Amino acid sequence: MTYDSKVVATIDDRALAHLQVVIWAKLRRGETFAFTWNDPERNGFGRTSIWVTPHVSLAFDFFGSKTPALNPAWIEVLTKSANSPGGLQLLPEPSPPS
Repeated sequence: MTYDSKVVATIDDRALAHLQVVIWAKLRRGETFAFTWNDPERNGFGRTSIWVTPHVSLAFDFFGSKTPALNPAWIEVLTKSANSPGGLQLLPEPSPPS
């Protein structure tokens, strides 16, 4: 994922597909929000936070060509996170409903 042609986040395809659904939904509604993720490859054991707005370019780059199956429970968890005061955080995937 690349934000504003400057900030690059390396996120696996499965997680990125779920984040894309949540981020696009918020941007379609014109909502701005914070997004924070751990980025050990870029800066050790730190984390990165950005302010996501519809006015800044955002690109989702996937390694594979196949779209992963989406877990509605994970989308719900990520959406709740995005709507919280702390903003969107990449949380672990919950088990899918049986």
